[in-house]
Parts: sequence; C-alpha cells; structure tokens
Amino acid sequence: MQLSSVRAVITGGVSGLGLGVAQYLVANGGKVALFDLNDEKGAAAVAELGADNAHYFSTNVTDEAGVAANLAAARAFLGGLNVVMNCAGILGAGRVLGREAAMPLANFQTTVMVNLVGSFNVAKAAAELMQHNEANGDGERGVIINTASVAAYEGQIGQAAYSASKGGVVGMTLPMARELARFGIRVLTIAPGVFWTPMVDGMPQNVQESLAASIPFPSRLGLPADFASLVGHIIGNTYLNGETIRLDGAVRLAPK
Repeated sequence: MQLSSVRAVITGGVSGLGLGVAQYLVANGGKVALFDLNDEKGAAAVAELGADNAHYFSTNVTDEAGVAANLAAARAFLGGLNVVMNCAGILGAGRVLGREAAMPLANFQTTVMVNLVGSFNVAKAAAELMQHNEANGDGERGVIINTASVAAYEGQIGQAAYSASKGGVVGMTLPMARELARFGIRVLTIAPGVFWTPMVDGMPQNVQESLAASIPFPSRLGLPADFASLVGHIIGNTYLNGETIRLDGAVRLAPK
C-alpha cells in the first residue's frame, strides 16, 4: 500500500505516539481520523495537520456502538478506510498487594478494558468495514496495527495489569491475522520499549539520563518519529503479517 493512498483511523491520535503517526502519514500524503478523548488537544492536532487532512472524533474505545458509529463517520470524511492504528492506552500501574490492601479488581479491569478490549473493539469494527474495500494488486484491503509493549514480555513489579493487557494484544495478533487473511486484511502489533512521553518529560534530568543509559543502542529514549517510521514500513511491506515487532533498542526490562 502506498502511503499517499492511506486513509487511517488512529486511536490515541492527538498526542504521543498516535500524533506522531498522524504527522508522518499526513506528511506523506495520507489522511487521518483521530480518535481520542481530549477535545482541546484534538482541535490543536487538526489545526496543525490541516482540516482537509485530519478530523477529530471524541471516542471511548471501549464503547462498542460509539466506535462503530465513529468509524463509519471517519470513513465518510476520509473517503475510505484502509488503515487502523491502535495507540489508545493507559498505564494502569499498581501492585497486586499494595501497602494498605490488594489491588481493587476495578483497577485491573479498567486497564484490560482500555488496552486490550478497546484495541479489539476498534479492530473488529474496522475489519467489518475494510472487508468491502476493493482489493489492490496484492489482494490487500486493509492493515490493522496494534500497540503492545515490551512489558508484555518483561513486566515489572507494579505492571501486572498493564502487562496482562498488552500480553493479550500480542496474543490476539496471529489468530486475527490468520482469520482476516481471506479478506486481504493484515494484522500486526508493535511492542515499543522506553519512549519519550509527557510523563518522562516531567522527570528530573538525572532520571531521564538514567533511563536512556539503560538502553543498549541507541542509548536514548524512543521518539514518536521512530514509531511512526516503523508504521510507515509496515503499511508499505505487504509481506509483513501476523507478527509483533519489538521497537526497543534491545532493552530488556529489569524487575523494577
């Protein structure tokens, strides 16, 4: 698929990795619909990207009916839908046994609902629309890209809920790719390592330097541009399918 032909929905699209992907796709001739829950940042993102290239939809990814309705509206704005990039997620940090009590089940459920169920909810509703696309020369009708984390493999203390949610995203990648193959829809997942986020930006300089030093090479935090570049390659390389790709500078997380 050529980047200039991309008509993409990006969840978590108004900041961080999602916004980085939106910027990359628009710069390469694509159009994007941004699904998120921050109206102010949504308006700013559209102003930056251009109203002809981007539109913001206030979207709770766990709302089945709302997601389906917004995907239909996004397809109408974009003039088609052939890429979905799931970047929406929450950290959900907390120990199983805290200082005062065990983790409330609601905390675990919320993290899994947003990160795992939300990704599935958007993916399956998008696939339902993509199956009707006209196939390109490779027989391809669409690409779904999810975001996991290296914590799916080396979850740290306090990441039980987060790691479980991201492990679920990894686990559904291959079976979903196998099922949707007959429709010409590819499914992949990116598992990013330690990336530059607004949370990291607020940390003391010495903490930032320590995080960067923990990454073998390159010894720096990942940037949204690194993530977006991989997304662009995935979109363009039709033979990539059913795989989770670590994007982490060879880092392996310590227990804490």
